[in-house]
Amino acid sequence: MTQKQPAPRIRRSPEQVRAAVHQAVVDLLSDSAGEELNIPAIAQRAGVNHTSVYRRWGSLDALLADTVTTRLERDSPLSDTGTLRGDLIAWAEASVASMRTSEGRALVRAVVLSMPSGAQAQGERAGQFRRRMRSIEQIRERATARGEDPPPLEQILDQLIAPFYIRTIFGIDVPDTGYPQLLVDRLLGRATDPETG
Repeated sequence: MTQKQPAPRIRRSPEQVRAAVHQAVVDLLSDSAGEELNIPAIAQRAGVNHTSVYRRWGSLDALLADTVTTRLERDSPLSDTGTLRGDLIAWAEASVASMRTSEGRALVRAVVLSMPSGAQAQGERAGQFRRRMRSIEQIRERATARGEDPPPLEQILDQLIAPFYIRTIFGIDVPDTGYPQLLVDRLLGRATDPETG
């Protein structure tokens, strides 16, 4: 099989470099040839100097976390449906759709495999997670402004967000229909027991 040639190195803006590096991560994760995922290989695929990648991200796990967060933010635009329930369902449906793609599954699993061990790296990973949770905080703030009483962020994390990631990590498919709505209704205390109707 012919290997994909690295992109030519041309002068690009910082955002163009970031986008090229993120795409290189995705390409290498999806590459059926199974090329090893490391910063020199990512830099070569992106057409940038590996020192630039180290300077900007510092480590592979920080780069993976940034790539995942950026892709999920891109694929999960924040909708304003007029209700807390509607906003949470829209956010959850977009997240599920993103994680159902081969790219989304590969990115989430790659982040899990690169769990940081040092305190600084763990702090960077926590920062990426807080960035991902900003959209949930915005949903909560909007709901409060409308006079609704949103659950605490920790409860949303445990009851709505964690099930999607657990399923993705372990390769358990999300049910085709109704799963985001079911989790949101359980979170908000509106779910009906399927056995009692």
